[in-house]
Amino acid sequence: MEELLTGARTRRQVARAYRRIRAGDGPGRDGPYARGAAAGYRWALGAPGGAPVTGATLRGGVDMETLMAEVDAAVVQLDDPAQPPGATRYVQGVHDALAWICGISDDCP
Repeated sequence: MEELLTGARTRRQVARAYRRIRAGDGPGRDGPYARGAAAGYRWALGAPGGAPVTGATLRGGVDMETLMAEVDAAVVQLDDPAQPPGATRYVQGVHDALAWICGISDDCP
């Protein structure tokens, strides 16, 4: 049986990462960064609501193109010097989670 993918990862891998960060396992697993990473995982898994950075709503599942567009939006916000520190940490968490899901990074937040 073929495993369903979310980006470059299996849905099982993404769900496991989401549960781990929600449980607060490991260093840095609380605060805005963890909330951002959790929001990225939840959205990538198809939870209702808008995308974690852009707020865009979708019909149907989240595909690789949509994931990458959200990563790009996060990069733009991270480069904005007017972003408050808490917002920057949240967006960094979203970025890192989605970059891992897309296979851009091997570091799973």
